[in-house]
Amino acid sequence: MDPLAALLDGPRAHGAFLLRSVLTPPWSLRIEDEAPLTVVSVVRGEAWIVPDDGESVLLGEGDVAIARGPDPYLVADHPATPPQALILPGQECRTPDGGHLTAYADLGVRTWGTGGPVVLLTGTYGMEGEISKKLLAALPTLIVLRAADWPTPLVGLLAGEIGRDVPGQEAVLDRLLDLLLIAALRAWFDRPDTDAPAWYRAHDDPVVGQALRLLQHQPGEPWTVAKLAANTGVSRAALARRFATTVGETPMAYLAGWRLALAADLLRQQPDATIGAVAHQVGYGSAFALSAAFKREFGVSPQRYRTA
Repeated sequence: MDPLAALLDGPRAHGAFLLRSVLTPPWSLRIEDEAPLTVVSVVRGEAWIVPDDGESVLLGEGDVAIARGPDPYLVADHPATPPQALILPGQECRTPDGGHLTAYADLGVRTWGTGGPVVLLTGTYGMEGEISKKLLAALPTLIVLRAADWPTPLVGLLAGEIGRDVPGQEAVLDRLLDLLLIAALRAWFDRPDTDAPAWYRAHDDPVVGQALRLLQHQPGEPWTVAKLAANTGVSRAALARRFATTVGETPMAYLAGWRLALAADLLRQQPDATIGAVAHQVGYGSAFALSAAFKREFGVSPQRYRTA
């Protein structure tokens, strides 16, 4: 599993927060939910996204924005419109002075707002996995993909499904949101003017990309540089040099970080698994070996990490 796919693995299966907002200007929502990642797409009309630290961006129909938390931002009909609603952690909604919100109402299945000509779709991921941090660290505060530059049917598909209330619909919406997010991130990373992380660009290298896939898909294997070199068809020295130049660290350093990131996610996702079982899944010979490496990396034992 590569880091881009791992971003959506696990927490997505439990249902991301999804909402359709139907609004009449003037409207303004201040987002302070501290979510790691939020996707906003415009189905009809337009909307401004106004980061506290950064330039305001106008979104048109079909445009998609990805906001990386936890910093707050404004979504509004105009940057100067005062906030009317405050979105807090857990998607709690209040007035800016902390009162009960009455201006915005439930308008149907996963639909909220005042009614009107503007329709937005919002999908919020609340995951905190260590694998996700590797990807999130590579993202700017705000990414925008214009419909004219990146035509996709996914916004329309999500808009068509979000209001349906039928068996299995949560899973359908999860998958559609996942597709929209991962396709948008891939399109953004593939832009020539984007400073994509080295581990993403490295997948295009025929040798290093193959080595990365082996490490990511088979972390439990007893990998050595020599074994990786044999599986990629180059010498040990050539692989070590090429990997370090392309990825920015040695194969074994990358593997160690990947194994610990996987272990951190497994500790959360498999609360009944023993430390030894987690250690075996990610390539450590014993619970003691994983615990020692884990504590060096995260400053706490695996058990304390899981409890916290």
